[in-house]
Amino acid sequence: METEKSTQVDSNSSNPNLKNRIRELVENEVFQKIVIAIIVLNGLIIITETYLTGNRFLLYLDRIIVWIFVVELVVKVYGLGVKRYAKNGWNVFDFFVVSGSIIFYTTPFISALRLLRVLRLLRMIPAIPALRKIIDALLKSLPALGGIVGLSALIFSIYAIIGTTYFKNILPYEFFGSFHTSLFTLMQVVTFESWASQVARPVINEIPWAWMYFVSFIVIGGLVILNLVIAVILSYLGQEDEANREIHMERLYKENLELRNDIKEIKQILLNNNKRNM
Repeated sequence: METEKSTQVDSNSSNPNLKNRIRELVENEVFQKIVIAIIVLNGLIIITETYLTGNRFLLYLDRIIVWIFVVELVVKVYGLGVKRYAKNGWNVFDFFVVSGSIIFYTTPFISALRLLRVLRLLRMIPAIPALRKIIDALLKSLPALGGIVGLSALIFSIYAIIGTTYFKNILPYEFFGSFHTSLFTLMQVVTFESWASQVARPVINEIPWAWMYFVSFIVIGGLVILNLVIAVILSYLGQEDEANREIHMERLYKENLELRNDIKEIKQILLNNNKRNM
């Protein structure tokens, strides 16, 4: 009985050590670089398949990579633990992509399988910290961007109504013939896609003051709103850097306090020793 208990204790004590080693392996920078290399290889295989459709060797390599991702997923879940693994949203995203790849490999839905294979490339985002930082900042800025989207919709609507009212009979119907066609034309103008030769100049030839319409729309709709979007996203990127800086400074402050307390204790001990010697 004593030997059985000792073996159970040894096995229980070895499991945490194994789990800690696996967690250290998963969080190791070399492990992350290997995962990134496999994802890049997966992307190259998918690109090559667009030229060599149905190549058996490429399909075989793709299947091997899928099972490598499965092994990586199992190792991560075991090393980090289910709760810690699930707390990270990117880990949950990885789980659904990898599990979906396995499920659709055994089904006849080829189009869904191809889509999931392309989505596997998005695993590059959580694997590379710089990409993950940008996407996190973009997601955090979505509430603030909602106001800019509303302002953009208002500006586009006003200009679409003006365009439909005054330019309806100058250009063909697909440009300013109705409200929705005017909106699409304004999208063409704001992206600078043949806006001068195809849209603006024919209208200006008939209505000279129309240049103010197009120039003001490009300045407001294109330059100002685009800069607002960039400013909002950059502000959230700066907030994350500021938060990390504050955490770092707070840690340094606590370490400094602990060091001061240690120095005071050492001084007090030295003073007590000097008093005893005297």
